[in-house]
Amino acid sequence: MAKTRPGKKDLESYTIKGTNKIVKVGDCVFMRNSDADRPPYVARVEKIEADNRNNVKVHVRWYYRPEESIGGRRQFHGAKELFLSDHYDIQSAHTIEGKCTVHTFKNYTKLDNVGSEDYFCRFEYKAVSGGFTPDRVAVYCKCEMPYNPDDLMVQCEGCKD
Repeated sequence: MAKTRPGKKDLESYTIKGTNKIVKVGDCVFMRNSDADRPPYVARVEKIEADNRNNVKVHVRWYYRPEESIGGRRQFHGAKELFLSDHYDIQSAHTIEGKCTVHTFKNYTKLDNVGSEDYFCRFEYKAVSGGFTPDRVAVYCKCEMPYNPDDLMVQCEGCKD
């Protein structure tokens, strides 16, 4: 964890403005998008700190949606798929709109009921280079396309036989 800067103090939690929802380090949150027509950003809280005037800032690690990445959305990306990036930032805690859960791919596929606050991540994304870790994932079909959890995979479009 980063050292606290002079005049700053680490906080264990933050209550989202206008709610009773408490955010702690490690939680995933929705962050306000400046474009109201776009969905909120998703980030993981790495640190919460307040200055001597009690302005609360959150250190976050951003998740990217496939369409925000170099290469864009591909056929196998699920609607609720996110990439954990190497892009870190400091934001005002007032931009937090709510909490969400980012599951591992394996745990996401086991959910009985996927809620509006459930997402999954199976890749880490290098924002500058556009690279992914891992650079390959398990495939479940002859066509070598990775599994999209939104589609019942009996047979993909490319494998008609």
